[in-house]
Amino acid sequence: MTDSWWGPLVVSAAALVVVWLALVLVLVLANPRGRSLNEAMRLLPDLLRLVRRLATDRELPLGVRLRLWLLLAYLALPIDLVPDFIPVLGHADDAIVVTVVLRSTARKAGSLALRRHWPGTAAGFSALCRLTGLKEP
Repeated sequence: MTDSWWGPLVVSAAALVVVWLALVLVLVLANPRGRSLNEAMRLLPDLLRLVRRLATDRELPLGVRLRLWLLLAYLALPIDLVPDFIPVLGHADDAIVVTVVLRSTARKAGSLALRRHWPGTAAGFSALCRLTGLKEP
């Protein structure tokens, strides 16, 4: 009878590994148009301020703001989709997730809203436009 609890535990662990691998694959495939992860990583501090500012902008649709709040919650959690000890992808998963959410936000809010809330330099905003696929206003 004591051996019967190992079966479900092993199956659960295997399922978690499969789900984790699927999420890693999604993150790798979601890299927008082959843009450099280094570019996104360099912009991360300004992007975080931008996301917070956009999330509190009452002029944006509720769905966009909710998506941004969920992104902030994901970034605040100590658990990542890809653990940080994995080379390259471990630290890049946050940048990829931010980029994917910002692409979606940029389509709904427009480049003018992003420009209005952008805390960084003009060169940084140009890089943001490249990452999100937007044309600069």
